[in-house]
Amino acid sequence: MAVAWRGIALLVLSLSLSACTTVSFYMQAAKGQLGLMLDRQPVERILGNPDTDPELARKLQLIAQAREFAGQSLGLSTDGSYTSYVNVERRHLVWNVFAAPAFSVDPLQWCFPIAGCVTYRGYFSESAAQGYAQTLAAHGFDVYVGGVDAYSTLGWLNDPIPSTIMRRPDHRLAGLIFHELAHQLIYVPGDTTFNESFASFVEQEGLRRWLAGTENAEMFARFLSEQQTQIQFTQFVTAYRDRLAALYNRKDTPVAEKLALQEEMREQWFRRDDAEAYRAWFEGPLNNAQLATVSAYFDWLPAFATLLDRHDGDLQAFYQAVRALAHMDADNRHQRLTRLVDISR
Repeated sequence: MAVAWRGIALLVLSLSLSACTTVSFYMQAAKGQLGLMLDRQPVERILGNPDTDPELARKLQLIAQAREFAGQSLGLSTDGSYTSYVNVERRHLVWNVFAAPAFSVDPLQWCFPIAGCVTYRGYFSESAAQGYAQTLAAHGFDVYVGGVDAYSTLGWLNDPIPSTIMRRPDHRLAGLIFHELAHQLIYVPGDTTFNESFASFVEQEGLRRWLAGTENAEMFARFLSEQQTQIQFTQFVTAYRDRLAALYNRKDTPVAEKLALQEEMREQWFRRDDAEAYRAWFEGPLNNAQLATVSAYFDWLPAFATLLDRHDGDLQAFYQAVRALAHMDADNRHQRLTRLVDISR
């Protein structure tokens, strides 16, 4: 009964909050996206400018090579995307606001016409994101604001290369291009786990094939090691999220008990050998909204690997099979993916 009342309260609050903020939110989103499109410059023009910073030119050339490889070897559509560059002159491209009730790990969701329902709300201004987060906090929600360096418009627009991604190492830069182009190929509104796992698998397979062509096995091994750390981080946080969910399902949850479990999560992570990888994430205040930022980017990786193996590495046949999954209803799709994961073990 307590869980049901929390769900009803969450719905009422979300409706009351959205009524007064929808217009301003869409206006800032439209203005921000328009700004990116107006300020972008063709990559060819930047490369042809003798005053262009040599490191910027090198990375733009790398992206051009990765983009060409994505189209020719990975079967991804590259129509217009990542052929222009925009210097946004800020730390992040957008800032996402996450929110959850004080005693629930179920995040607040926002639904949009193309992307479907997601557990975040993006702002092109950090101050606007913080302002909305403060509004949510005033209504009793746990809140968290996190910067994002790139996103995909899912093929609706020709996405530019944002300056916010250029500090990434080469393999991460190429992998990001494969990942975002995969979103343009197949996307299921409202199923974040499916979408991100698919794009992450295409990123992994794309890097494996791309780096094999350059005979750079060491860089691919580095990528796999980084990805494994991400997976371990996700599993670690998810395990504590499940423990918190069980705690909240009790009739009365003492605040002290909640805070103690969150603090235990922090302490246990800092005892790990790989603690430095996510030190910044754990150093700040921990709350239910922050847990919602740990998306399931890797849950279905084994399922997609099994699916590719079944088609003998043929990416076009693989994409066709993934599209068949995308057209299923959510329950059947998840059952099918679970069976594929079981086969991979």
